[in-house]
Amino acid sequence: MDLTPHPLQTNGPEIVLASGSAIRRHLLTQAGLRFTARAVAVDEVALRDAAQAEGASGEEAALMLAEAKAMRVRDPDAVVIGADQILVEGERWLSKPDDLAAARAQLWSLRGKTHCLATAVAVRRGGVTIWTHVESPLLTMRRFSEGFLDAYLEAEGHQILSSVGCYRLEGMGVHLFDRVEGSFASVLGLPLMPLLGFLRQHGVLLP
Repeated sequence: MDLTPHPLQTNGPEIVLASGSAIRRHLLTQAGLRFTARAVAVDEVALRDAAQAEGASGEEAALMLAEAKAMRVRDPDAVVIGADQILVEGERWLSKPDDLAAARAQLWSLRGKTHCLATAVAVRRGGVTIWTHVESPLLTMRRFSEGFLDAYLEAEGHQILSSVGCYRLEGMGVHLFDRVEGSFASVLGLPLMPLLGFLRQHGVLLP
């Protein structure tokens, strides 16, 4: 990662993104932040299933996972950012599909319905969580045809398996939807504007 100084960033603490997500790295890079990214090992399925069994909401579970990721970076001086996202449709919490057949079934099940992307970010420093934020964009899929779905899956291929919703809204996934309510960055997996606001308040970015 390029750590050259950025004109809007102070000489304050190092920023660490506790994630291997390419799109989250892209969002921070496009905003001009100087940071390092560290992929962390968290048993997301077990934590999510436990949260759901305990009656947690999708937002609560996403925040729990975001904090768990940030906790895996043991650097007391750094500002550590963890983020996570859970797709909620009715009573269902959907996970990333294992293959394109599962992706097809999942997309068809979401056709014509509105789902929520519970998107959380947690910031830790010195071994404690110092800030959290959750947003819940709502996305309504149109009643697309089976022919469209087949063409979409062929065009996008296995790259959509990295997305819980099986779509890249920044790419061809936009064709799946009639309506999107919420910030674009949050749909992609990181509530960017609130995060930047906190980093300014914390002295990491210029006010």
